[in-house]
Amino acid sequence: MNTTLITLTLSLALSQTDTGFTLEPGFKLLLNGKDLTGWRYKDGPAFDGKTNSSDGRYSAKDGKIIVNPGKGLAQMWTVQEFPTDFHLKLEFRAEVNADSGIFLRKPQLQCRDYLVAGPYKDLKKYKAQDWNEIEVIVKGKVATCTCNGEELKFPNELPMTGPIGLEADRGQMEYRRIRIKELK
Repeated sequence: MNTTLITLTLSLALSQTDTGFTLEPGFKLLLNGKDLTGWRYKDGPAFDGKTNSSDGRYSAKDGKIIVNPGKGLAQMWTVQEFPTDFHLKLEFRAEVNADSGIFLRKPQLQCRDYLVAGPYKDLKKYKAQDWNEIEVIVKGKVATCTCNGEELKFPNELPMTGPIGLEADRGQMEYRRIRIKELK
């Protein structure tokens, strides 16, 4: 199956549960809209075809990945690694005081109910308990990150390759429209 057909198929699957969203040219989805295909726990088997992770901390429903509350940390990673520069976009919704994270080739960008849980408590465009968009542009070992267009300071140096990941820590988080574009 060629890449265009795969992208079209994923776009159709997503559009059935996420009306009003159109995948931008050059981007590919990291979430197929119906299950956790393409994701796994570190060194574990892929969750392909499954709607829940082995411990239930992550589930896929209605075009979203839901990070469910539980005990301890859980980190879910893409099976695919990203050795090139890329542009990552996703939307997230955090319940009050929820704490999660987005891993960029391993280092973590905090993704939380920012105004309560920090560390970005001064964001003016953050919408509490509503959908917010994070954009990350990775060039070499440097990531430039924004939430709804406002800068998120991210001083960590990235390795030259690695997967994208999500963290389950505290409270419920939802992620949708997770997409990536390789930059040349």
